[in-house]
Amino acid sequence: MKINRRHFLILSAGVAAGCKTANDVGTPATQDERIVNAGPAGNYAGARVYSDFRDQGFFVVRQGDRLFVLSAICTHRKCKLAAEPDGSYYCKCHGSTFDSDGRVTRGPAKRDLPILSTQLDNQGRLIVKVPPG
Repeated sequence: MKINRRHFLILSAGVAAGCKTANDVGTPATQDERIVNAGPAGNYAGARVYSDFRDQGFFVVRQGDRLFVLSAICTHRKCKLAAEPDGSYYCKCHGSTFDSDGRVTRGPAKRDLPILSTQLDNQGRLIVKVPPG
């Protein structure tokens, strides 16, 4: 079947509208996730929880040499968590608590906090893949 120019442009526009890419990373994103540039990994040198991206759904955590990203959304009813001074997490909606590694320490939540997928781009920036909320 031949496709004329008009049909080609319509199909191309439809495909482009359905694609979402991580423009400065060059890695395609799925329809279900967001790509967030959390800035230079060097910004997270001190051992603590960084809450700067809580409203975007995650915490950046430095524990010794380990740098990882935890979901800031409670696994019980999807409320935003608060990072406590001791490195634990608290849900103000229903009282669930999680330890510094995201493991449930008190319910009603039954599932641990997910560790989100990350990568360092070629400029040393921490790139976070945030699942749909």
